[in-house]
Amino acid sequence: MDLYQKTVEWMYSQLPLFQHVGTVAFKKDLTNTLKLAEHLNHPEDKFQSVHIGGTNGKGSTSSLIASVLQTAGYKVGLYTSPHLVDFRERIRINGEEISKDFVVDFIKKNRTFLEENHLSFFEMTVGMAFQYFAEQKVDVAIIEVGLGGRLDSTNIINPLLSVITNIGWDHMNLLGNTLEEIAFEKAGIIKEKTPAVIGEFTTETKKVFTEQAQMKEAPIYFASTIADSTVLDSDLKGNYQIHNKKTAYQALQLLKKHFSISNDGIINGFLNVGKNTGLKGRWTILSDKPLIVADTAHNKNGLELVMQQVQQQKFDSLFMVFGVVNDKDIDSILPFLPKKAEYFIAKPNVSRGLDADILKEKLQEAGFKATVFNSITQALENARERATKNDMIYIGGSTFVVAEVI
Repeated sequence: MDLYQKTVEWMYSQLPLFQHVGTVAFKKDLTNTLKLAEHLNHPEDKFQSVHIGGTNGKGSTSSLIASVLQTAGYKVGLYTSPHLVDFRERIRINGEEISKDFVVDFIKKNRTFLEENHLSFFEMTVGMAFQYFAEQKVDVAIIEVGLGGRLDSTNIINPLLSVITNIGWDHMNLLGNTLEEIAFEKAGIIKEKTPAVIGEFTTETKKVFTEQAQMKEAPIYFASTIADSTVLDSDLKGNYQIHNKKTAYQALQLLKKHFSISNDGIINGFLNVGKNTGLKGRWTILSDKPLIVADTAHNKNGLELVMQQVQQQKFDSLFMVFGVVNDKDIDSILPFLPKKAEYFIAKPNVSRGLDADILKEKLQEAGFKATVFNSITQALENARERATKNDMIYIGGSTFVVAEVI
């Protein structure tokens, strides 16, 4: 194991990593992050930023905005989570991942402080990203919220703009059991007198957003009022991207006050998101015959939209390579999963992965046809063996499932 791998392993081993262990990793407090920011001499104040929260679509919306700003000639930092294959995907400048040396040096220099103050994986990663963006003198950084908003480690920045993509059912045990409670947590990224862009909303969540914006004298813009017919094309091919494109477009109109962004720049930026930012796992087509699609949608709202698109595809047979994490409310996603499909299931390769036998039992009780495999890769190999060129294979259920095949 090289020094970089050892460093990342050490980071993972510090107070729990939410992606791997779940809710016990969530800290309802910004004290540690503020301490670290002070220790690093406040890197978050040394660059302009855009803050992006919401239940689904944060990564796509962040990447759309970053891609357009890059196309316009700016040096753009992009902080997203989780990563698919390598930790360094989380921190990029103009699509280029943070160097292994920076990761190693940052931890080495600050290790005593990080240990003494019991910083979690997420807190130290945010500190690393902010330090990197400050040192590299980015023109702007697009910062994606990790979880929630109000008490998320990223919420120490003073952005040019706050963006909330939508509110859905996810992490209720941490963020609240009603859409209003979840919206309140997400609305915590709205700042004093700073414009806020809202993507999708419901009657309940609109009320929360409007109240929070009024309290903070923040101008508020609702992107869903943009007509569908005006939405630009993009290399992000999921049908659900229409909402993210509207949200990004509205945000970019406001960012024109700070940056020179042409309409051509928006068109080209939207068309080259993958190339410019390295975004993967959003309706990613791995093969045409058979059609093989991988998507990281993992909660009720996300899966509902993606499964609608699966059903719209033309295929003879559908094979679902599927796995979930153990805090997933399986009953809430079952109604959206296609019944006329064969499920090839396995436990994602993280400690938080749900045992495949438990998932199989749930699926079979609901009338699905499911077979258990030892790994996601084995499940995919078997699905490939079964599929003919007129069939479809869908890979998903969790970010970690996609990470194993992409």
